[in-house]
Amino acid sequence: MAGGVRLFWALSSLCIMAATVVAAENLQSGKTPPSVPPVAAIKPLSENWYGVNIVDNYRWLEDGNNPETRQWVEQEMAYTRGLLDPLPGRDAIHKRLTELLSIGSVTPPEIAGRYYFYTKREGMQNQPVLYVRESLNGPDRVLVDANQLAADGTVALDWFQPSDNGRYVAYGVSAGGSEMSTLHVLETKTGTVLPDTIERTRAASIAWLHDNSGFYYTRYPAKGDVAAGQEVYNRHVFFHLLGDDPIHDDPVFGEGRDPEDWPNVHLSNDGRWLLIDVEQGWVKSELFLMDLKSDKPPSRITTGKEFLYRGEVYNGKVYVTTNEDSPRYRVFVTDAGDFDRDHWKELIPQSDAVLQGASVFGGKLYAQYEQNASSQLKIFDLEGKKLSDITLPTLGTVFGSSGRWNRDECFFGFQSFTVPPSIYRVELKPVQATVKPAGVEADVIANPTLWTKVDAPSIDPSAYEVAQEWFKSKDGTRVPMFVVHKKGLEKSGKNPALLTAYGGFNVSLTPSFSRSAYLWMEHGGIYAVANLRGGAEFGEDWHRAGMLDKKQNVFDDMIAAAEHIISEKYTDPKHLAIQGGSNGGLLMGAMITQRPDLFRAVICQVPLLDMLHYQNFQIAKLWIPEYGSAENSDQFKWLYAYSPYHHMKAGVEYPAILFMTADTDTRVDPMHAKKMTALMQAEAKNGASRTRPILLRIETKAGHGAGKPVTKQIEELTDVFCFLFWQLGVKE
Repeated sequence: MAGGVRLFWALSSLCIMAATVVAAENLQSGKTPPSVPPVAAIKPLSENWYGVNIVDNYRWLEDGNNPETRQWVEQEMAYTRGLLDPLPGRDAIHKRLTELLSIGSVTPPEIAGRYYFYTKREGMQNQPVLYVRESLNGPDRVLVDANQLAADGTVALDWFQPSDNGRYVAYGVSAGGSEMSTLHVLETKTGTVLPDTIERTRAASIAWLHDNSGFYYTRYPAKGDVAAGQEVYNRHVFFHLLGDDPIHDDPVFGEGRDPEDWPNVHLSNDGRWLLIDVEQGWVKSELFLMDLKSDKPPSRITTGKEFLYRGEVYNGKVYVTTNEDSPRYRVFVTDAGDFDRDHWKELIPQSDAVLQGASVFGGKLYAQYEQNASSQLKIFDLEGKKLSDITLPTLGTVFGSSGRWNRDECFFGFQSFTVPPSIYRVELKPVQATVKPAGVEADVIANPTLWTKVDAPSIDPSAYEVAQEWFKSKDGTRVPMFVVHKKGLEKSGKNPALLTAYGGFNVSLTPSFSRSAYLWMEHGGIYAVANLRGGAEFGEDWHRAGMLDKKQNVFDDMIAAAEHIISEKYTDPKHLAIQGGSNGGLLMGAMITQRPDLFRAVICQVPLLDMLHYQNFQIAKLWIPEYGSAENSDQFKWLYAYSPYHHMKAGVEYPAILFMTADTDTRVDPMHAKKMTALMQAEAKNGASRTRPILLRIETKAGHGAGKPVTKQIEELTDVFCFLFWQLGVKE
């Protein structure tokens, strides 16, 4: 869910795999696919919520292992394939998507000693490969190639962390999109994998000791440590000494704390201080500091107030980035070991742009900002004085930065709607010229140079234009939206348009290089990305204006975005489609139930739809700070007011809908898409329509999206665009 964070546990894939196999066999054998959707049995289950009686006819579909559920899923898959597979232009769409998704990916390198570690995916590789260079421009050497771990590409490299001097690398791999990593350690020089293996290290945070002897890390408790069903929570910090049996690893932090706490670890440059930041939802975090020269447990250095804090310890000082009384964030400094909040000193004050983070690179503060949903980079000295701006290629997104406290270089990734992922290197050095260049206020200049980039030979970015437009939401709030299309596009009012958004969890939707969007735009389509409230684009106030009891603001913003592109004559309701996943899938559900007249087609991916029960599945208790819980009487009121599953109306004609989920999604349970599909097929006016259908697609051996093989992405996107071309009348 959101922005990439917090996950767990896998639903059995057996029923979906069987359904897919049977559906494929039916088609291959010439059997006639079903002409109508399957009928899901109605089994009313009545609940009384604070005086409100609510009947759920499809609660039984929540059990994915139930034979009756398996049979229904099998029939749904056959029905979906029977409509999607014969669509005209499918082969051409598949071919072009194969070309587009062959455009690879690359990440900024992590610097460790003489080594540079980074991942890259090329061509039809299903998964990125971890490479190492032994000098800045030296030859690449493969360290971990997850493509060799599974023939179908369904084993993914989830994360990696080199030791301080690069001698070792800890990394995590998982299968089937489960994201429940198993940690391994390899020796960089030889590529030898050590016997150290640690399970349940999902999204692990790693802090290596500087002598390479071991590391602090996060994982879930060992099996049997907690009651059944609790291993999706209770993330704790442990210490592992290389060569020891992990079962004996010492617990460091987490005992007795809330199960939903999410700690991360960071070691100071002198190796003395372990900083633990504890995420407690998306509006609050805490910082704890542990002196490794003493036997004292970690001590909290924040105040327990509802703000976000991130930190780094350098030369005995703690540098803290926070939104405490500053919704667009600022930077403080304090002495390590001084736990008095009154002693914090402000270094970098709040500005008009949103400060996303500040790190010590080369003895300076490297700060990333976001203004009007585009990135900015700046460098400050350790007293908070601005030294330089870092020039970016155009308006776009910085997608990761890396550096070291003792190296006068750092790296960042950059992309935009028309710029493929590119990695830039910044060398920090004294200005030699007598006259300092414009914009430089001190003795440092930061000129980025291209280190490597992704080639996109099948795309001509100059043929497209990007505009940022603003519109007013229902309450008068101004909201921005990016609109991308071919140059020279006529505003006919009937162009096919695809609008996407997210609106939650402090996540920004900034300009990114969407490979599949080019297929859409090549056929005259408009691609629009709206920056709704609930995101991080304008700071914490913007985020809080779209969460909990204010979630309806997000839906109002999306409705206003659609009305804007219609009023501007880009398109009309007959040619407008929307797409969103996860929290964005909830957004799609709200659009379906609140404004079905506004859209012709909806792609609703890995969605949350039953907001009264969502917290009882997978890792969803982590999201209660963002949504609330129906188990609270006040929060029930606002959740019930918009929960899509509870607002579908019988007899209403809805847009054509493709619900998409995955069998091993360990973030958002597939039950949401299953129940909504069954309900709408039974009760919507177009529930059994073959021209304006409501379909369910379930991917096998796949999760929420992370680590999905390119081959599966191509097949999935082929279904998406065949469906959209069909519904919006786009000619291949």
